[in-house]
Amino acid sequence: MSWVFSYNKSWDYLSSTFSFIADMDGVQQDPIYHAEGDVAIHTQMVLAELEQLPEYSLLAKEEQEILWTAALLHDVEKRSTTQVDWDGRIISPGHARKGELTARTILFQQIPTPFAIREQIAALVRFHGLPLWLMEKPSPQKALLAASLRVDTYLLTLLAKADVLGRVCHDAQELLGRIELFELYCREQNCWREPRIFSSGEARFHYFFTDSEQPDYQPYDNYGSQVTLLCGLPGMGKDHFIQLHGEGMPVISLDAIRREHQISPADKDANGWVVQQAKQQAREKMRSGQNFIWNATNLTRQMRQQLIKLFVSYDARVRVIYIEQDYKCWRQQNSNRQYAVPDKVMDRMLGKLEVPTPEEAHEVCYFIDSELLKR
Repeated sequence: MSWVFSYNKSWDYLSSTFSFIADMDGVQQDPIYHAEGDVAIHTQMVLAELEQLPEYSLLAKEEQEILWTAALLHDVEKRSTTQVDWDGRIISPGHARKGELTARTILFQQIPTPFAIREQIAALVRFHGLPLWLMEKPSPQKALLAASLRVDTYLLTLLAKADVLGRVCHDAQELLGRIELFELYCREQNCWREPRIFSSGEARFHYFFTDSEQPDYQPYDNYGSQVTLLCGLPGMGKDHFIQLHGEGMPVISLDAIRREHQISPADKDANGWVVQQAKQQAREKMRSGQNFIWNATNLTRQMRQQLIKLFVSYDARVRVIYIEQDYKCWRQQNSNRQYAVPDKVMDRMLGKLEVPTPEEAHEVCYFIDSELLKR
């Protein structure tokens, strides 16, 4: 095994070394579901229960480290989301979603982690409650299949089991029963220990983008343009990627529009106008069936979805390419740019980064450390 979060796994060491671990101390939880105490106590209990699971001992060392790290970080953002509800109950809304972003930042910035391992850990943090609450989702099947594209559902069940065993609550047996049903449903949906396989990227996108309830449906392919939507933090090398792999396609660049009209990137009031200019250029190209590249950061799923909906409305086939270099290389590349982004702005943008997921477009690729990976 080449990657570890920390060779020293004692709680005293972790809490004295990492502020995000120390922050767990004193973060209160609802005594009905967590009578054991605060988040620090709960997390230590989860780690202890995880290491006692027979299934854990049978995992490969790398899988053990992935799962252990996810357990360590699964409630990391209760520190920022915990509040007292109107009826006096303690709640932490959105802690898993925010925890995913924090886990990604930690494993990119503080503890250099290979991309695939980092994203597996981030997804485990994001979905750690899914085995318990899947059937309460508006569309359980879609929620499960989307998760399966990102996370090993077997590791997810082990994390959920340790999460339940590592707490003091009255309904532990009921929750463990839900985890067993989750496994059965994963097997039924052909996504146990593997992502759900779709007949094509078009079939996958159609299932998640529409109200379709048929994951095996193969839509008719009748596209006009192919739009390549780039995604990546400033300084990651999007322009360099275009030079290497752009194949001479025209590029719509928000930065180029700003420079052409002498608009500062810090001028937020002008952002809407810049985006509208870019969208108008895109519409003109799609009307004529022309392929093109959309070059912007597109850091959040919401930002990407707004653009993808526009492109699909013109019958375009959309390919998303996420671009990333390691942290040190990224900072160096940014400092060497003609239009360098301030460090504080870079850190803020990193904290908002949502790496594109496979169901977002007809094709999703990852250009990681100059190597192209397809999903």
